[in-house]
This record gives sequence, structure tokens and C-alpha cells, in this order.
Amino acid sequence: MKLSPFIDIVEDLNRQLDKPQRYQRLVNAIKRAIPCDVVALLKLNGDYSSATSVLIPVATHGLKHEALARQFVISQHPRLQYIMSMTQMTRFDANSPLADPFDGLVNNDSGTLAVHDCMGSVIIIDGKPWGVLTLDALDAGSFDALEPNGVRAYVAAVAAVINTANHIEALEHTLAHKQQLTEQLLDNTQTVEIIGTSGAIKAMLQEIDTVASSNLSVLITGETGVGKELVAKSIHQHSRRKRAPLVQINCAALPENIIESELFGHVKGAFSGASHNRSGRFELADAGTLFLDEVGELSLPAQAKLLRALQSGEIQRVGSDKTIVVDVRIIAATNRDLAHEVKAGRFRADLYHRLSVYPLPVPPLRDRGNDILLLAGYFLEKCQHQFGVTKLHLVNCAMSSLSQYDWPGNIRELEHLLSRAALRAIAQHGRDANIISIDACHLNIDTVPTPPQTNQLNNAKTPFIEVAEISLRQATDAFQRNMIEQALFTAQGNLAATARVLSVDRSNLIRTMKRLGISH
Repeated sequence: MKLSPFIDIVEDLNRQLDKPQRYQRLVNAIKRAIPCDVVALLKLNGDYSSATSVLIPVATHGLKHEALARQFVISQHPRLQYIMSMTQMTRFDANSPLADPFDGLVNNDSGTLAVHDCMGSVIIIDGKPWGVLTLDALDAGSFDALEPNGVRAYVAAVAAVINTANHIEALEHTLAHKQQLTEQLLDNTQTVEIIGTSGAIKAMLQEIDTVASSNLSVLITGETGVGKELVAKSIHQHSRRKRAPLVQINCAALPENIIESELFGHVKGAFSGASHNRSGRFELADAGTLFLDEVGELSLPAQAKLLRALQSGEIQRVGSDKTIVVDVRIIAATNRDLAHEVKAGRFRADLYHRLSVYPLPVPPLRDRGNDILLLAGYFLEKCQHQFGVTKLHLVNCAMSSLSQYDWPGNIRELEHLLSRAALRAIAQHGRDANIISIDACHLNIDTVPTPPQTNQLNNAKTPFIEVAEISLRQATDAFQRNMIEQALFTAQGNLAATARVLSVDRSNLIRTMKRLGISH
């Protein structure tokens, strides 16, 4: 046997190679060192004691390419079974009656091994069988001159390379996992501040204090834009898990074909494009909190997969049969009425009850009184820094307009509206002005004065319009047009989301938009 291939094997340990490359270079080195026609490295898949365990080729030399797609059931191949049962290199007689698993797969003219030498060895990693290395020669007696110690050295080298590859892969996964965790922790370092002094917001803050220290699942409900994500972060930061990550996943943004991978992770090669092992959100949130935003948008099949993980506390990465135990606190959020969705058959009742152990509604902005002006001050302070101006100031008529508006898009709409108003005011007054006043015209929102509210229904604000000024149909159309345009803006043009905000059927919404001349 030659020494140079052994040196190549050792030097490869210091090279950055992926597993397929490393295994193939290893097999090629064995071929150069030992006179033979076929070398095959096969990995054990499954428990060796099982009747269904198989050996899968991971690298070969001298076999047809199709061999890499084969799975050799050990119980059906007596030579492989015998090799697996021995602790040393096993050599078979040229006239052995045991069928060779590679008959018909040898890359030569005849495709057979009628008379040949054959030997193989089990590969042991960490005290357990990892697979086998087999060598075949077309000429009988090809292995007669081999030194047993030299052969054992190459088998040991094979085991060392495989062990190194496993450690490198484990290290890469650990580093990737830690990097993902670091990113999640950095995202949650900023202290959450919920602004407001209204009775509605004080009651919600009390609910947060009550549930935060427990491990109960929380279902945050409320209209689009009310700040459900902020509430979830506040619950986490007031919990005993605050030093662990809060991991967020937007269920509405997940394509059906990657939901399982995003939630539970995957192993390399599990599907096309899975170039490396990846931790799922459940793993990243271990010992911390998993925030399922827009959970009502999950499909029924995805709901079933999520439910299994919540029930057992165990997950499996896509492409792996290994079970991973996780300790995760669940916070979910939705703008849908999940109880209604359950009755309609669009949401699983068992998942709903598991998520809504502690329901926590977030009040809409229109129910928060003077909190609107407090939030306006907060957002304008941000605008000053963002736009590089000295002072942004709301005049009285602008404050009145903000207070009278119904805010279908809630806090998110308020923030966006003030950003636009600030830009308009800056353009009018100039960036260098000491004080830039924001007037009602800069807000560009349709508000109408309300008469004294002597006979209100459920405290709702009823727009007041002089009957002589406009017909009922025109007033109705104007009202619908305003609501739809505001909802479209809040939903960023998404018709399905707009229909949900307005509580109408999507097809009816489209017909109404066409009638009112609203473009999309």
C-alpha cells in the first residue's frame, strides 16, 4: 500500500469541505492506496437491530452512478449483514456462495463480478456502528498481499474523517443556532413602552401584569393596527423568561410549503434548497417565548402540525426522525374572531382552546380618549429626529381633527398619517423654521363636527350632516368611500385584509369599490 494517499486523507482533515466532497475524496484515496476496482462507503440508516435498517451509499468509486440511489436492506444482503456483525476487516472467499450486493452495478463492460476478491469493515463512531466500507477486485487474489495492519490503519482513517465531518457539522449548526439566537435577543433589547392613561389602556396594562409572570398561553385580540405586537413584547419582558429570546413568526406571511420548516426547522438535504441544517422557531424560542402573530391566517393542515407540537412539547425537524424537546411559552395574536372561525370550520376548536387560555383584548384607538394626543406627541417626536427638524407642533384645529376621527387603522394609521402631515408642513414652512406647525389641512383627513351627543347608541360617534346640504345617497357614498379608502391604506392595498377590517365579503367589497370609483 502507498503512503501518499494516507497523507492526503490526513491533510483533508484541515480542508473546508462539505460532507459529500469529504467522503468522495476519502473513497478516492482508499482506491489509490489499495489495489481494487470498487470502493464503496455506505451509511447506516435506522437501528441496526431492526429488520428494516438499510445501508445507503454516500460515496463510491467503480460503481455505476445509479448505485448512489440504492438503499441496501441489510437483512436482504448476507455479505453486508456479515460485515456489520464483525469487529474487524472481513474478507470473503472468491467462491463464497453469498451474493454480492453490487452484482450488476460495477462500472465495466460485463457488469458482473463472477470471480473476485471482496472485503469490508464496519465503521464504528462513538461506540456505535455508523456504516461499512467495502472493497471489491475483479481478479481473485488481489488482496492476498495486503498487510492487515495497513488495512486497519485505513479503516481507522475512514472513521476519523467521518467523526471529524460530524463534529464540523455539529459545530457549524451550533454557531448558526447561536447566531440566530443572538439576532432574536438583539431584536428584543429595547424596553417596551405602552403609551396611554385612558381607563381602557390601564385595564389592559393590569391584565398584562396579571398574566405575564405565569406560563399560560395568551391570545391577544384586537383590530388591525392596535399594537398587538407591542403587547406581546410587554408580556415577555415582564415574564420570568425575559432573559431568553422572544421569537416572532408572522403566520400570514408563511407560504404553505415552508410552514413546517419555519416552525420546526429542517436538516440538510430534506428538500430542494435545504443546503444546511436550520433551527426552527420552536428551537430558537426554547426556554423563552414564541409569538405567533396573525395566527388566524394558518391553514387547517398547518394548525394540525402546530397543535401536535403544543400538545407534546416535542418537535422534529423536516427530514429528521430525531425528537427534540422544547420548553416554549406561547403568545398568539389575531384580528379575527377565532370563536366565529371555529364555528365556521376555518379554525380548529382544540387549537383555539389551547391558545386562548388567557384571552387579552387590545382596545381600539377610538376608545382611548386623550391617548390619541399622547400618541401623536410621541410620533411627532420621532418625526423630528427622522426628518431633521427642530420642532413639530400640532395646532388646536389639528388636535380637534385627530380627536374626532374614527381611526379604522388605529395606532398604525395615526403614525403614518402624522408622518405624511409632518412632511407637508415641513414643505410649507421650510426645514429651518424654529417651529413647524401642523394644521388640519396637513392631516388631510375627513372629519365632520358631531352634535351634542344626547341620544347615542353604544357611545358610537354619529357624523352630523345638515340634511339640506347633501342627499342621503351622496352622504352614504361619501361615508363608504372614506371608510374603504382608509381601510385600503391601513391594509396596504390588500383586498382580503381590507374586507376583514370592514367585516364585509371580499366580492361585495370589490363591487362597492367599482361603484364608488375607488381604484386599487
